Amino acid sequence: MQQTFTTLIGKAVRKLAQARGGGSALPGLFVEKIDPHFTARTLEQLPRGVVLISGTNGKTTTTKMVVELLEGQGLTVFTNRTGSNFTRGVAAALLGAVDRHGKLDADIAVLELDEAHAVHFVRAVAPRYCLLLNVMRDQLDRFGEIDKTADLLHIIARETTDGVVVNRDDPRLGSQEFVSDLRAKITSFGVDPTLLRQFPTDDTMRSQEEIATTKTILKSDGTSLKSFHAQHATISFDGKDHAVALKLKGIYNIQNATGAVALTRLIMGDTLNIKQMLASLANVTPAFCRGETVLIDGQPCEMVLVKNPSGFRLSLTSFSPSGYATMIAINDAYADGRDMSWLWDVEFESLRDEGVVAISGVRCYDMALRLQYDEVEVGHVDQDLASSLEYLFSHSAGKPKRIFCTYTAMLAIRRELAKQTNVEVIR
Repeated sequence: MQQTFTTLIGKAVRKLAQARGGGSALPGLFVEKIDPHFTARTLEQLPRGVVLISGTNGKTTTTKMVVELLEGQGLTVFTNRTGSNFTRGVAAALLGAVDRHGKLDADIAVLELDEAHAVHFVRAVAPRYCLLLNVMRDQLDRFGEIDKTADLLHIIARETTDGVVVNRDDPRLGSQEFVSDLRAKITSFGVDPTLLRQFPTDDTMRSQEEIATTKTILKSDGTSLKSFHAQHATISFDGKDHAVALKLKGIYNIQNATGAVALTRLIMGDTLNIKQMLASLANVTPAFCRGETVLIDGQPCEMVLVKNPSGFRLSLTSFSPSGYATMIAINDAYADGRDMSWLWDVEFESLRDEGVVAISGVRCYDMALRLQYDEVEVGHVDQDLASSLEYLFSHSAGKPKRIFCTYTAMLAIRRELAKQTNVEVIR
């Protein structure tokens, strides 16, 4: 039987890769080569189908939110939890979840997928539901102009069968052009018009003009973020306000939590336990390197993933540098995006008072030059991540640390930190 054969071979490759310290997606790539239909065939087993989450920013944390909200509703959920969001990452995650015969014990799959890889995925596996978060400039070497990214998300929405949830405040996702030919039910999430200034779109971030209410064809009677302060939010739906205190930091996480609530409401329908959903949301902790904190010598060390100008800007807005020792690590591998010109679109003035203790990664000198133009003092510049971490810890004893890092730098940093504390290493 093909399913059993592929599973056994794939699991063997997975064990070998783990033993040799290889990448988590390698077994998935192998399986895709020997059995291109493995992922689709395996996911067909799920009685409640597949949920796909995509967009430029916030995919990993939002996926984690949705998984935990659905688990709180009593569902068994399969997901690609490490954030390996290419199709091979999904296949690799499946190899870790199925039994030796390839049987997947779950009710529903909630998958994070890169915009481009999601297009390949939906042509093989039509999702029942999708959540589309935003469209921002990201990895221009891969995606080109921002409208190309919107086109990719439109393909995903078109292939979705039951329900599409879009960010109605995003001018591309909430447009008539985007939703006019969708076959699935369309619902939305967004923020109160009074809050739009704090959640700029890619267009408004590059404009000095006054931010106006986004004009979309979608009604604002869906799920809305009505107000927030720090980690406390009021989310409104069905004409009622619901207060929730989040463990997640960052204003973008509050916006994405609203999207997670909208999607959960759509999936669960009349069976939704609202009280339990809000309790689950309050207990969600950060995903890998998305504000995740570990202890080093008794002091918190916080890791924040940055990969495009909007994400970096919002991170700097959300995390005050006061009292923190800051490090920045920038790589330019394929998974990071090779074009680092976007660093010049980020304003770093907020780091002036405290400065940056260390800069590392392949593009550390580009980052150092950018900070020089914003008059941010830098203590140490070195491409080697291990030596930069050593410098950070030795020159900031007794202070909490925060590391802003691109994706591959994050993986390498986690492996280094795992030598000192309890950190799950992702390969």
